[in-house]
Parts: sequence; C-alpha cells; structure tokens
Amino acid sequence: MEKHRRDESPSGLSDIIEQDGLLGTGLTSRHIEAFGRKVTSTAGHLMGPSGDSTNNAHYHNAMVGIHRELRRPNTQRKVFSLTQTTPTDLVRSKLSTSEIQSRAVCALPDELLANIPDDSSSYSLFEGFQVSQEDREYRKSHRRRTSKNKQLEDGKSAGGLPSSPDGLKKERETHNRRLEMMGVRKNMCSSEIHDIDNKIANLHNMRKIVLDRLAGLEMDEAELENELTEIDNKLEDIQEEPPETPKTVDTPRTFETSDNSSASGDPAMDASFMSESIYQKLPSASPKPIKHKSTRKRSMPVLHEHFEPGSMIKEIEAHTDMVTAMDFDYPFGTMVSAALDDTVRVWDLNAGRSIGFLEGHHASVRCLQVEDNIVATGSMDASIKLWDLSRVRTVSRSSHTGRHEEDEDDVFSSPPSTTMEDCFVHSLDAHVAEVTALHFRKNTLISGSSDKTLRQWDLEKGRCVQTLDVLWAAAQATSLGTESQWRPTGRTPDASADFVGAVQCFDAALACGTADGMIRLWDLRSGQVHRSLVGHTGPVTCLQFDDVHLVTGSSDRSIRIWDLRTGSIFDAYAYDKPITSMMFDARRIVAAAGENVVKVYDKADGRHWDCGPGVGIDDEQGPSSPNVERVRLKDGYLVEGRKDGFIGAWTC
Repeated sequence: MEKHRRDESPSGLSDIIEQDGLLGTGLTSRHIEAFGRKVTSTAGHLMGPSGDSTNNAHYHNAMVGIHRELRRPNTQRKVFSLTQTTPTDLVRSKLSTSEIQSRAVCALPDELLANIPDDSSSYSLFEGFQVSQEDREYRKSHRRRTSKNKQLEDGKSAGGLPSSPDGLKKERETHNRRLEMMGVRKNMCSSEIHDIDNKIANLHNMRKIVLDRLAGLEMDEAELENELTEIDNKLEDIQEEPPETPKTVDTPRTFETSDNSSASGDPAMDASFMSESIYQKLPSASPKPIKHKSTRKRSMPVLHEHFEPGSMIKEIEAHTDMVTAMDFDYPFGTMVSAALDDTVRVWDLNAGRSIGFLEGHHASVRCLQVEDNIVATGSMDASIKLWDLSRVRTVSRSSHTGRHEEDEDDVFSSPPSTTMEDCFVHSLDAHVAEVTALHFRKNTLISGSSDKTLRQWDLEKGRCVQTLDVLWAAAQATSLGTESQWRPTGRTPDASADFVGAVQCFDAALACGTADGMIRLWDLRSGQVHRSLVGHTGPVTCLQFDDVHLVTGSSDRSIRIWDLRTGSIFDAYAYDKPITSMMFDARRIVAAAGENVVKVYDKADGRHWDCGPGVGIDDEQGPSSPNVERVRLKDGYLVEGRKDGFIGAWTC
C-alpha cells in the first residue's frame, strides 16, 4: 500500500521519470525542478523592490547556485544535448522502431493522392467480402436444399405430405436475401469497371506525357547527330588536306582528255569509255571509290512506332505536278523526290523542309534510289546521274543565287541555306530511250529502259559492263519452248506501259518485270534468264524480293507473292484499279492502286486496311483527295506521293 501511494505521489512520478529521463535526453524531473526553483526565485528577486537588502541577498544566493549548477560537467552535457536535439529526434524518441516503419510505409506523396478516383460505391469492402462469403454458404445450403426437396417430392409422389407454410416462408426470405446480395455485387462490379476506366484514362495521359518526352529526346538526338556529323566531316577534311594539293593539277587533266575524246565525234567512246574511276572527279588521295562522309544516324528514330497505325506525321507541298519517283534513307531522314514538273528535290524529313535541288537532267526523272549518301536518278533524257549528298555545303543567304530561291513568290522557296552544286558525281549515258527503272547495290547498278534493254554498270569504272536484251532473251526462251507453254495466245505488250517496269539486283541475281507480264530472273554471271515467272496478265509495274519471297504488282490490278524456292505463287490478291507502286517491309505490304488512299496488307494476320489522305472522305459529301501514285515504306514509316505533287508521311 505504501508503495502504491509513493507511486501515485509526485515524488513517485519523479522517480519513474528519473529512471528513463525526460524525452530520452537523460534529464530527470529533479534537475528540472531544481532549475525551475532557481529561475523562479531569480525572477522574483529581479522583479522585487530594488532597495531591499534581503532581495539582493536572495538574488546573490540564487545566482551563485545557478553558477554552481552550471559548472557541473554532467549538467552541461545534458543541457547541450537538449539544445542540439531536433524536433524530429524528440518525436522519434517517443516512437518505437516498428511504429516509425509503419508510418513511413503508410505515408503517400501529394502526387499520388491527387489522382485518387472518387468512390462511387455505396458499399464497403467488408460488405462486399461478406456478400461473397454468404454466396458460398448459400450455394452449399442450396445444394442441400435441392437434395432435400427432391426427397420430399419423391415422398409426395409416394403419398407424403406437402411442404409446410413456414418452410416456404423461410425459403422466400432466403431468396430475397440472395436477391439483395446480387444487387450489392452488381453495384460493386459497376464501381470496379468505373475504377478501371479511370485507370485507363490515367494511363493514356501518362502515355502522352512519355511520348512528348520521347519526341523531345529525338529532337535533341537529331541536333547531336548533326553536330557529330559536322565534327567528323571537319576531321576528315583536315586529314585529307595534305594529299589534296598534288591532286589538284592531275585530276582535271584526266577528265579534260575524256571530254576531248567525246568531242572528237565518237559517241560510243563517250557513252562507255572512261580511263579512270568516276570518283576521281572528287578530291581524294586514292584513285579507289570515294570514302563517303557518312551522315547515317547512329540510332534510328522510334517515335513513329508508338503512334496508332495510319496516323499522319507530316504533309509537304513538294511539287506542282504528279510525283513520278521518290525514296528516302531512313525514317525522319533524307528524302529525294521527282515529278513531272522536271524538278528533283532533296528533303529533310525531320524538319519537313527542302534542302535543295538536283539539277542536271534535261527531262523528268522517272526512277531514283537513295542509299546512304548516294542518289541515282534515271530520266526521260536516257541518262543516269549519280549524286553524293554528303557534299552539300552550307552557304549564307547573300551568296546563294539559285534561281528557285531567288523567286520570292515561289510557294516552295525557303531561306537558302545549302547548295547542291558539288553533289553531282557522274553521268551514265548508254541507253537510247528513257530510263524507267534502276537499282544499285554496292558498286553494281542495273538500269532498265524503253529501248528494251537492261544494262549493268560498274560504278568504280563508270562504264557499262554488260547489256541484256530482253527481246532476245524472250525469243530464245520461246524457241526452246520454256515460255510458250505459259504465254497466253493473243497477248501483246501494252504500248502505253513502260517496257521495263521494275528491276532489283542482289549480287549476281537480277529480277526484272516487263510489259508482257513476265517476271524474269537473270544470272548476271552468264547473262542468261535463269527462270521466268508467269501469272500476271498486264505489265509489271513494281517488284521487290527478299530471301524467300518475291512480291510483284501489275496493271492487271493484282499483287502476287511468289515463293522463290519453288517458283510458284504463294499468295495473290486483287484491287479495283491498276497497281502503280508497291513496297513491303517485315510486317506489311503497301501499294498505290489508283485511289486516294494507300492499300495496306498485313502479312501476319492477312488483314487489309487503308491509309492516307482519303481515309474517311466520302465522294458524295465533298471532293476527294488526289490519287496516290508512289509509295515507299521502311521500318513502319510510310511516305506517299500524289498526283497533285503533295507528299505525306504516315505511321504504318
């Protein structure tokens, strides 16, 4: 009892505090009380009458006591520890470690609390759990009741008594209760669906934010790529400067001889002869092919891959007449386009602006190809010209005197910043009619012309090394009976179509599509047709092959997929109008089929869909968009050229 009283007294409480210390600092109540008494007495003497000698004695004694207490090292350490203790430490001293961890886990930042959806459910989580639990119990009781009712029915049929009213009332109450529980569960399902919708909306917002971040990163990446390219080009120029000096005299002299030989009146010598590499026209230390200053990106853009298929990326008012040919190196890279307005323009797809013109042909360009920095163009003037885009030079506005940029009223003109004058490399002149198809790989270029020949060019020597006569090959095959069994009687080539519609080469393999509907596979080593594929009933306008398949498009309004291993048709599908252009990548085949949309075929699931400016436009409601004439596709990045000269870029 005595102990209990002591514990309840202030002195007992002070003993308890003295054992643990106040707020974990080591100070006990006794120290605080002693310090408080001294401060109280000191304040009383200070506020007391100034002339009382007793107060002065008390003040002197109090100050002596305070000084004596403060001189103790233990008291000084405790006071210093209290002054250095932060409020956070004071709170932590009163909380256990487990409680601190629990509060830290439960704490949420304001960013997460801002997106908490409103709770539209009128039932709690516990009620939902109770409903589910009762549902299980009801199913068990229902099974027991069903078996019991079956036994009662059997007894009734055997002469037993019917169910009592109390049993029926109880069963009615059970069914009513279950009906209420179903209402609760329905409400909870509706709330869950609403919650999922909110999450989907938040995810869409997050996706948009990340896409904007990705777009910014790709813009910064493009700027860094340009800076790195400029630095690399400057380093290459510095390394090439010493050997350039002795070459400045010899290089023009070599081509002066070549020009004089062409002026002597021998067109054959002018068409096929060249003593040294065409790349000697460029300042280089070696007579071998030029070491191109690469503008290839070190990392490819991926932004377009995350957009919905069929989304427009950019639309360019490129030409004033129908686009006849175009090609680009990689998504958001460099594009070259040609049209019937007799212009060949170079574009920066990332900025959507024109870099300059490739001037030199005397007629419209019908076909072209872009491979890294090299561009090959085939024209209606029967010539093929090679261009090196790495030689584009930046010039000031005052020094640029191009005729296109001088016209301020030209809707296509832009502030002049580059010149393409030094991009021309060489002209290949051997065909006697317009060049309608070409393809080059490494140092070999194959061209097809309306003169009914294919020519193989050596780009190192700048001369034609082999001429393939298509009519002669067809006549030989007919005499041997290899094509007569496939060729329908009475079919004649379409005079309005290009005789050579498309070509593609790979090492010694060459595929060629012609106006008689035949696809011929040539062996360039022997100059003979290795195999002929028959199936089209109209001129072949486009083709492309990979390791396994060959895809061809024709004026007969069909696209055919051939198996190169067997030479048979793997798949085929038709459209309403002739196919003018086609290309495929790993996932899709795109085609221009005389409509205002691009026809897309998914190879994986066999699905057909439309992409382009005419999607969603009804001809009855308004004027339709111009027809798409040319398509190019690389890595899901689709570029289409139209009849009115516009060019659009899309995700595909």
